Amino acid sequence: MSDLTDFVARTELRRIEALRTLDATEQAKLGQFFTPRAASELIASIPSLPSSGSIKILDPGAGAGSLVAALVARILAEKPGLSIDVVAQELDSGVAHHLEATLTDMEQTAKALGVTINTTLVGGDYIADAELLGNGFDIVVMNPPYAKVAAASKHRELMAARGVLTPNLYAAFMALGIRNLKHGGQLVAITPRSFTNGTYFSQFRSDLLDRVSLDRIHIFASRSTVFSDTGVLQENIILSATLGGDSREVIISTSTGHNDEVVERTVPSAEIVQPDDKNRYIRIPSGEGDKEVVDLMAMLPATLADLGVKVSTGRVVDFRSRENLMAEPTGEVYPIAYPSNFKQGIVVHPLVGGKPQWFRTLEAKEEKMLVPAGTYVLVKRFSAKEERRRLVAGIWSDELHGDVKVAFDNKTNFLHIDGSGMDRDLAIGLSLWLNSTVVDNYFRTFSGHTQVNAGDLRSMRFPGLDSLRGLGSGRSFTLPEQTEVDGLITHMVSKQTAVAA
Repeated sequence: MSDLTDFVARTELRRIEALRTLDATEQAKLGQFFTPRAASELIASIPSLPSSGSIKILDPGAGAGSLVAALVARILAEKPGLSIDVVAQELDSGVAHHLEATLTDMEQTAKALGVTINTTLVGGDYIADAELLGNGFDIVVMNPPYAKVAAASKHRELMAARGVLTPNLYAAFMALGIRNLKHGGQLVAITPRSFTNGTYFSQFRSDLLDRVSLDRIHIFASRSTVFSDTGVLQENIILSATLGGDSREVIISTSTGHNDEVVERTVPSAEIVQPDDKNRYIRIPSGEGDKEVVDLMAMLPATLADLGVKVSTGRVVDFRSRENLMAEPTGEVYPIAYPSNFKQGIVVHPLVGGKPQWFRTLEAKEEKMLVPAGTYVLVKRFSAKEERRRLVAGIWSDELHGDVKVAFDNKTNFLHIDGSGMDRDLAIGLSLWLNSTVVDNYFRTFSGHTQVNAGDLRSMRFPGLDSLRGLGSGRSFTLPEQTEVDGLITHMVSKQTAVAA
């Protein structure tokens, strides 16, 4: 066992050395974030191993080989009788020599234990050449690159030719990794959670879920520990899935970081991907109370479309509109609202000491960046994971700011009715609803990243119009204390669900 421990330790030293020598610009371009030892060992513990025979493993984008080294060390410790074939692929020639050293070390370590391992190092671009590796792998294990796929890129063209659009390299690697599996083979990947919801990844989710059954999802309570030496603050998950599987249950496991105690529970697969969800969101309930929240929301009668409410993203991208932004209301200007203007459920304007609070139109086309005077519900598009809330809403109203057109920053979504404002009671009801704890908890079951997409809001369920207007009737735009908000929502939902029952 000490031989295996020493082997994994040597691999970790290679990872650290490879990471130290990376060019920062090239690292960002390639999306390279090598897997630390503790995370590698956690990932390697997940796949099922055959009791006898052979096992063929692929690690695309292997880096210094940390993941495949941890997996092989586990196999040698638990199933030393298995015949092992390893294929490791790496694009970066500056990293590949570290990977080559790991594979040589792997063979020698196994030989000292009386086991023969066949290893193959493959260079080149995995997205271009994945099919050349065949589809006979028992396990594809990966920490794929985290970088966007540009709209006009070769990688986008290659994935489109395969019938699946992947907005990020990690999704492309996952889609191809599935295609490298044999029937019954397992994909085990550590990736950002962002693919589990939203419209950008909808085609990828359909491709994924049409081919595999989900076996296990591991979530981390902290974003900062998994790749702590690379500066990554993504919310990562580990996904395990079987090609052609038909599992009706999924293991959900949780730990704070990769060294901490793992807590597991099993849930029906229909709770993870709801059969009637056309978006095929992958919902990850992290606590026992999440099922009740999801069930409660499913009983509500309306979507935003049913309410006649639309959601759009703010039209002003501030860094592209610098010449339009004014610190003082000089000349013909209009207010502009940012997420920083949200205070206690209302959009405060002007905000002293912050960003420029006024917007001027220099060309006729810029008039389209404005919306008519009226009452709107704004929702922050971004929040830090460590923030108490993911969903934060605030109201902009002509009652507060006058009969004037307004610009909304691109880091907000705004709710409107056919491009114009809505009535006061509906706006206040929607604000109370979106700022409630129960809705925030529900949102977290299907969205782990820090962005609130317009598509997410469109997919959520809401109380009916009468209930929302009744909730907002006679109330101030300013939010009451959270306990009062939650009490109002609990009372309203109990009436809604009683009617539904």
